[in-house]
Amino acid sequence: MSIFKNVFLVGPMGVGKTTIGHHVAEAREMTFIDSDHEIEERTGVSIPLIFEYEGEAGFRQRERTLIAELTKHHNIVLSTGGGAVLDADNRKLLQSHGYVIYLQASVDDLLERTAHCQNRPLLQTKNPRERLEQIMSERHPLYTQTAYVTIETGQLSIHQVVKTVLKHLKKVEHT
Repeated sequence: MSIFKNVFLVGPMGVGKTTIGHHVAEAREMTFIDSDHEIEERTGVSIPLIFEYEGEAGFRQRERTLIAELTKHHNIVLSTGGGAVLDADNRKLLQSHGYVIYLQASVDDLLERTAHCQNRPLLQTKNPRERLEQIMSERHPLYTQTAYVTIETGQLSIHQVVKTVLKHLKKVEHT
């Protein structure tokens, strides 16, 4: 089977991985899974609570275990957590078990999209812009290294991004 048995979405928090992933999965008749939601379902608690009690390291271990399990599935669209690419094993698993797409947006766009969200533990700081800039400088190279393609979401509508993703997947599947 080709690498197209799965589609994995990577990118920063607030870029739209979950929303885009739902639509792409529906259009391709695939199962959609959001790794952060799956962790919350399995633990019965929110991501911020996991961060509070286990720290980021505890959360990342849970995420690593889940990605190792989910990448064995077939016919899924997986929206990964923004920091999933920090782990080298996650990056290898994603690349070897599916087609990885980096959804990218500017810090300004991400700030606008996450401004009123209390469910982002890494942004619960006095200066969310500075924190997002720091996160992006650390993760952007990992996103680009992991993904087969980068799709700029910027000021595009959800429909436009989904259409771009689907068009790209169709094109690469026929190459």
